[in-house]
Amino acid sequence: MRKRCDWLTDEEIYIEYHDKEWGVPVYDDRKLFEMLILEGSQAGLSWITILKRRVTYRKAYDNFDPEKMAKWNSGKINKLLKDPGIIRNKLKVEAAKQNAQAYLKIIKEYGSFKDFLWSFVDGKPINNSWKSLSEIPATTKESDAMSKALKKRGFKFVGPTICYAFMQAVGMVNDHTTTCFRYNEVKNL
Repeated sequence: MRKRCDWLTDEEIYIEYHDKEWGVPVYDDRKLFEMLILEGSQAGLSWITILKRRVTYRKAYDNFDPEKMAKWNSGKINKLLKDPGIIRNKLKVEAAKQNAQAYLKIIKEYGSFKDFLWSFVDGKPINNSWKSLSEIPATTKESDAMSKALKKRGFKFVGPTICYAFMQAVGMVNDHTTTCFRYNEVKNL
């Protein structure tokens, strides 16, 4: 049996996410935006809660099209707040709209969201070598800097812990433990 990271449960959706997605570098602007919004939606909850709703989020959030999300009106927001397939937290839903608006400003300034975000790790993944879950930090200087820069540009639900979880998810850092079968696979991508 394959050894995996200790944070994993035995739920199939979680195992598939761990084995195929978590820690794999993402360079697509739209996917990065989606993951940042989903990480913010997770605040105070477990990732599995969001993961199980990801398909519904894509439908409800206009497939994470920032142009459409930036134009949400009160009717759209009220409709979202009645959607049982997403986390119906008014602050989080309104933040998604605001984050879409901030995203569009970053695109104008930097040309791409990828270039902006990946600059916090000098454009390449940081390969850590943690032996156990207890060694992995909740934040780093890079996630602190990313959080500060995103907040300065108007993003919400992007604290240092959320930013670090985002960096782990999109492969800016490889935080698979060294005993996990994915550690070397991700490191060698």
